[in-house]
Amino acid sequence: MQDNSARAQGGPIIFLMGPTGVGKTGAAIALAARLPLEIVSVDSALVYRGLDVGSAKPNPALRRDIPHHLIDICAPTERYSAARFRADALACINGIHARGKIALLVGGTGLYFRALEHGLAPLPPAEAVVRERLAEELREFGNLALHNRLAAVDPGAAARIHPNDPQRLIRALEVFQLTGAPMSQLWDAQQLDALPQPPLKLILLPTERPVLHARIARRFDDMLERGFINEVAGLRARGDLSLDNPALRAVGYRAIWHYLDGQVSFAEMREQGIAASRQLAKRQLTWLRRETQARGFVSDSASLSTDLLAAIAARDFQTFEI
Repeated sequence: MQDNSARAQGGPIIFLMGPTGVGKTGAAIALAARLPLEIVSVDSALVYRGLDVGSAKPNPALRRDIPHHLIDICAPTERYSAARFRADALACINGIHARGKIALLVGGTGLYFRALEHGLAPLPPAEAVVRERLAEELREFGNLALHNRLAAVDPGAAARIHPNDPQRLIRALEVFQLTGAPMSQLWDAQQLDALPQPPLKLILLPTERPVLHARIARRFDDMLERGFINEVAGLRARGDLSLDNPALRAVGYRAIWHYLDGQVSFAEMREQGIAASRQLAKRQLTWLRRETQARGFVSDSASLSTDLLAAIAARDFQTFEI
């Protein structure tokens, strides 16, 4: 099926990718000091208003100094899909190019990068009856039982979808029930023409896994000090949110929600939040290992900014003063 949706019209497109806590924001800011660029967030949490501390959202002052896109565009009650991201990102890229700037896409949501670069499979629309039945089975039998069922009918999708990702788990089973075909098979049949030219893919990697783990722990503690618990308390006080909302599946929010419910102690909450962040980083690194035609950079290198700038300058974009 030919993809007739909006697509980027040309110009420099750079992906700055990496696991959570590796230092993508700092690297992006350093590049923005030297290049005429605007940043497009590729993060499934930053789209939501009210998720500020726990999502490590760039502060308003930084966003005024360096144009950022796809941040605070949804209420936390909404669902934001990869298809919507793709349409939004292409519109942002076209606008950035029209202003004569480089589009720098920064984040760690691999599914969004994939959707933008390769397009999306022609999947059937959601069916409320099927989805509700699967949601009821999820509540009754648990995530692992449904993940095992998915593995039996669609091993490819099961390998990509974590058991603790109920939204995508239900969607994969729903697609199979509606079409009789594994969703991974539909993914493989997608049109690979989302972008007019291949992006320059730059991946930030930790020197060693323990170094990243230590950074993740410090980052979570810093979020706690800056009011992460109060932020979650405010979301709870709205009265229209629960842990079933996709926004609250962002790392750390569930652990603090349970802490506020009195289900876990502060120490247990902290441990769970850090562990969830580490698990996310592990999944992101697994995803990044599948990336092709990408350049890897040690995130803690003293020459990181210089190395990134050199990689960008080496591409046949146009001449920028670096």
